[in-house]
Amino acid sequence: MADQVKHWRVTYNDIHNLIRKTTPKIAQEFNPDLLIAIGGGGFFPARVMRTFLREQTVNKALQIQAIGLSLYEPVEGGTVEQIGNEVIRTQWLSQPGKLLLGKRNLIVDEVDDTRKTLHYALSELKKDVELELLSYPESERGALRSATSFAIFVVHNKLKDKLADLPAGTPYFSGEDVGDVWLDYPWEAINIEQHDRDAATDKATL
Repeated sequence: MADQVKHWRVTYNDIHNLIRKTTPKIAQEFNPDLLIAIGGGGFFPARVMRTFLREQTVNKALQIQAIGLSLYEPVEGGTVEQIGNEVIRTQWLSQPGKLLLGKRNLIVDEVDDTRKTLHYALSELKKDVELELLSYPESERGALRSATSFAIFVVHNKLKDKLADLPAGTPYFSGEDVGDVWLDYPWEAINIEQHDRDAATDKATL
């Protein structure tokens, strides 16, 4: 078994409850103005998180924006998709600098595996902010830069060596830390009833 990919099946209820558990900490410590979902795994978590944040903060108009990033390659000898070497941008924000400037922006994804995708997303969004700042008088840039911040939320953080880093001091939140297993998310399932049955079997083996 050591040479095989070990799978851990996650249900919608699992994800919902992990987000519910983590949201109060995010609301208290970061209180985002904008959620940025990394597609496709960040879409469902961001939507669930918005529900809880609207209940726990005064920001009842909290919005979600989406970016698309891909980092995949086939596993040798199989059809499972695994981490690749290059982040590919498939979708980005319209006028990102204007959207992000002066806000507390929370980047949302389903899993922190190698950290390459999160590193890319944060780096590129910060570049967009810096480009937007160039349109303001130099005397105003410092205050605007200080008013703009980013944080990370992932449903699952894999406890493994990462291939990229996040800037020191970046607020980081995870619903759950897990081992280096292959996570099967429910939105990837063709038969959701079978997926949930298999997930229950996984839990019974703990």
